[in-house]
Amino acid sequence: MMSIVAVVGRPNVGKSTFFNRLIQRREAIVDAVSGVTRDRHYGKSDWNGKEFSLIDTGGYVKGSDDIFEAEIDKQVELAIDEADAIIFMVDVESGVTGMDQEVAKLLRRSKKPIFLAINKVDSASRVNDALEFYSLGFENQYNLSSINGSGTGDLLDDLVKALPDREEPDDSELPRFAVVGRPNAGKSSFINALIGKDRYIVTDIAGTTRDSIDTKYNRFGFEFNLVDTAGIRKKSKVKEDLEFYSVMRSVRAIEHCDVIILVFDATRGFDGQVENIFWLAQRNNKGIVILANKWDLVEDKESSSVKDYEKYIRQQIEPFVDVPIVFVSVLTKQRIYKAIETAVEVYQNRSKKVKTSELNEVMLPIIQAYPPPAYKAKYVKIKFCTQLPTPYPSFAFFCNLPQYVKDPYKRFIENKLRENFDFTGVPITVYFRKK
Repeated sequence: MMSIVAVVGRPNVGKSTFFNRLIQRREAIVDAVSGVTRDRHYGKSDWNGKEFSLIDTGGYVKGSDDIFEAEIDKQVELAIDEADAIIFMVDVESGVTGMDQEVAKLLRRSKKPIFLAINKVDSASRVNDALEFYSLGFENQYNLSSINGSGTGDLLDDLVKALPDREEPDDSELPRFAVVGRPNAGKSSFINALIGKDRYIVTDIAGTTRDSIDTKYNRFGFEFNLVDTAGIRKKSKVKEDLEFYSVMRSVRAIEHCDVIILVFDATRGFDGQVENIFWLAQRNNKGIVILANKWDLVEDKESSSVKDYEKYIRQQIEPFVDVPIVFVSVLTKQRIYKAIETAVEVYQNRSKKVKTSELNEVMLPIIQAYPPPAYKAKYVKIKFCTQLPTPYPSFAFFCNLPQYVKDPYKRFIENKLRENFDFTGVPITVYFRKK
């Protein structure tokens, strides 16, 4: 399980710039989703071989000072509750402000590791100005510049040392299906309908992640761990920020599952937040099944409405459109077992291994008939391909000039792999390497 690091602070201290620098420190960004809930951002980063999820909590001013103070308190409280460590960012140009002191007061009550990042210390003359921030009472204090990256190394060295080591969950040999989506989409009802009144459960595994529960499901010949991300928090604790918790539970569950079952309310539509959860799963190379729940409540259904709705969803998730979409009603249990059958099929597709000989027999004639376009009067010659030993489908194509193979041709190769080997519901990664 991946640790959570939250970046908190008042507005305009450079949190987003710092966040962007951290997630881009990786050669390939796994995920960076913005706008999921208000102005919060979610990403994945690593340092010295240790990965962690990163949250930029954002900051905004609404109305009077009292309202702003309430908003800041809520953001910081959420960050404290969710995170394993917190980066508290301040601005050396402004000095210690009343807002900084309010945030510091909340942070000092927590038992989480706090790292005070003094931003915009980009010259020797500002080092002395940073000394006043010792008045906030934090031992771990770091001068840095989020614009040019100076000082971030020392901060990250100490940060990753403070992050807890996470153990892998038990029963890792079983497939893990995570049910994710927005609040009130029917996730809990879907799980309860699957379990049934007699509760066909072998064992409950609590605490696999702090906000989700694994249920070992064994029924109708299927056996897998079903990860419930719904209804964990009490409403009195969540207050009005349900969306934040929903996304964070989804982020954690997605990172540690094989297939996500993305449930959305068909009466509300396939909106931006549902799309962001979808792309989060895609960037993490997880199998995906989309469930349009409450289809029985959609009014004015015509004979072609299912096809039209499905076409609309596929337009929203382009170019990764090879994803199964199942229209269900959890209330009436309509097609819920079809949803599980589909998830099992997607898991099998994700685990599929294609023999090297078969792969070359199929793909090399296609490549010969449709080679990569010439670039700067140079021709790319692909001689060999193989599937890589990764948990998800990834393929390496060996050629003389891999740097000249552009994204459109990579998508062409991906589509041909899908046509010939059936990877429905699974992202495919294609690499071109020097022979």
